[in-house]
Amino acid sequence: MIEEIRIENLGVIGAAHVPLGSGLTAITGETGAGKTMVLSGLALLLGGRADPAVVRTGSRQATAEGRFVVDHDSPVADRARDAGAELDEDGTLVALRTVAAAGRSRAFLGGRSVPQSVLAEIAEDLVTVHGQQDQARLRSPRRQREALDVFAGPEQGAQLAAYRSAWAERAVVAADLEELVVHANERLRQAELLRLGLLEVERLDPQPGEDLELAAEQARLTHTEDLRTAALTAHLALAGGDDAAGPPGAAAGIDHARRALELVAQHDDALGALAVRLAEVGYAVADVTTDLSGYVDQVQADPSRLAAVHQRRSELASLARTHGGTVDDVLTWARDAGLRLLELDGGQDRTTALRNRVAELDAVLADHAHEMTTARVRAADSLASAVTGELGGLAMPAARLEVRLTPTDELGPWGAEEVEMLLVAHAGAPARPLGVGASGGELSRVMLAIEVSLATAPGSQATRPPTFVFDEVDAGVGGKAAVEVGRRLAELGRQAQVVVVTHLAQVAAFADQHLVVTKSHSDGVDVVTVSDVRAVEGTDRVAELARMLSGQEDSATALVHAAELLERSVVGR
Repeated sequence: MIEEIRIENLGVIGAAHVPLGSGLTAITGETGAGKTMVLSGLALLLGGRADPAVVRTGSRQATAEGRFVVDHDSPVADRARDAGAELDEDGTLVALRTVAAAGRSRAFLGGRSVPQSVLAEIAEDLVTVHGQQDQARLRSPRRQREALDVFAGPEQGAQLAAYRSAWAERAVVAADLEELVVHANERLRQAELLRLGLLEVERLDPQPGEDLELAAEQARLTHTEDLRTAALTAHLALAGGDDAAGPPGAAAGIDHARRALELVAQHDDALGALAVRLAEVGYAVADVTTDLSGYVDQVQADPSRLAAVHQRRSELASLARTHGGTVDDVLTWARDAGLRLLELDGGQDRTTALRNRVAELDAVLADHAHEMTTARVRAADSLASAVTGELGGLAMPAARLEVRLTPTDELGPWGAEEVEMLLVAHAGAPARPLGVGASGGELSRVMLAIEVSLATAPGSQATRPPTFVFDEVDAGVGGKAAVEVGRRLAELGRQAQVVVVTHLAQVAAFADQHLVVTKSHSDGVDVVTVSDVRAVEGTDRVAELARMLSGQEDSATALVHAAELLERSVVGR
């Protein structure tokens, strides 16, 4: 429930402290005194839109602060803690909203800055607000269906949640299926192109790095004679010629130098070390000489192999140009293409699987829809009966509410039927949709009757927020009907905290707590200060009711009538 609201610089309100208790609280005051601003402040705390125009002229920002009492294990407390908010030990949760004249607003919950949406989320579980706009929403088929489902209870809510989940999944699966069917020819064409490309790759069977190896081999085969001549020249330079009269090779010179140093190495270690190094050089030169000899014997002209290499390189180059530029690019493409082909070839299997899943979901939806329809039929009769009974007590004795369920041709996003509430306003009148032919006062009473039925009817399984706020629910109502509106609000106040802004004394008389908002005149402007929001009791309350009845709180006749209203309200509860 709401424990208190504090408001600063909002509209005509300079500063206001609004304490709220359990039961029914009535907020009254002269027109323009700021009653609606109290609810505007509450709307800000509940995540409503912040309009800089509501900031009091001359002020930098408007502030609304509210203290809510919640259970520590409630969804509201869990969501608040998720947002980083802190709750007092007694379950008090403080919400704060500021609106700057420059247009920026900020929200705080439990001492932490939070997005405005967090306040809106917890508001759904904290407060139900009804005003003239809510009467208009009552005409919406969606709102009427929601009211019926709430009346049907938590099990209906669970069925609806399961239905909505299956409906959402079916939409995704059906979209995937349609995409597969619509693009089936495109997939077939793509698969055929992939197969042709993979067949060509399979025919040539390129190996990793083969193009580079073939390029090197082609270079060797093309320059065989040059390579052989160079190898022979190098071999002769190292080994010398076969003719003993020819110049000695480098190997012989190195060996001769080594022998010369070894002869005197015993006299100088430095020369001994050099002799060892020459020996190492000699071994290396001998190895190179041997390798050159083998290379000369190996390098032979091979025109047929050269032609084969030319042909292979040409085929691989053509394939590589198609798939990236190198043989390794070709192999990468082939791997990816194989996976894609498997996916495309599995399209028919996937189509079958998706069709089967759609059929399964259709069966699930049908089961949930059947359960929902059964619950709605049962709830529709009970809700219509309860609301009709309430309307009889709200000075509409001949009025009757009908809740009509119209089956749809196929399952829709909310079930197998449309829900429509119709009002028979008086005997002999046709049943008409809410809002068609009904006055504002009648709509106010229908709305109140629905809320009271949701909260108190024996057949109701509704789980409702702990606080109800009504803004001029008595619009267009007077006389006996106004008395009955007050009685019903008081009855609802036994089930929950109820706050009503009213201009009717007949309604305010039933309140457990009566708050009056007045205006002061300071510096040439109207303003509501903390002292201008006060709880009235005893003779002060009688005087306020008299003012509401006649416009004169000191009228003897009005005072008698006001006292009588208070007495009757106590007796009538």
